[in-house]
Amino acid sequence: QVQLVESGGGLVQAGDSLALSCEVNTGSGRAFSTYTMAWFRREPGLDRSFVAGIRGNGRDRVYADSMKGRLTISRDNAKNTLYLRIDSLRPEDTAVYYCAAKNFWGTYSDVTDYLYWGQGTQVTVSS
Repeated sequence: QVQLVESGGGLVQAGDSLALSCEVNTGSGRAFSTYTMAWFRREPGLDRSFVAGIRGNGRDRVYADSMKGRLTISRDNAKNTLYLRIDSLRPEDTAVYYCAAKNFWGTYSDVTDYLYWGQGTQVTVSS
């Protein structure tokens, strides 16, 4: 089974930038480079929502409209790691951030398409 572990969350101040990482263990089968990856978040009192997605080649990327311009998603296939940089953090960015993986073609933002999920990392932004 594929395992994902997020890191990099914490308490930050509004206006700061933050870098999140997701280390992926794909097991002994499929290579990490074959997975489409994404970040989702769950804000307090809200459903889980799409943040950013990236194809296996690391070049095709999609961002949530509500956060576009403040996000950079990337991956290092040699390290089996997914990254997300968030700039100009706002208190409303406070959420648990999750990375997710799927191994088939589809849309980026459909939560149900993703087969594997990490436990999440808490990001708290103070005003």
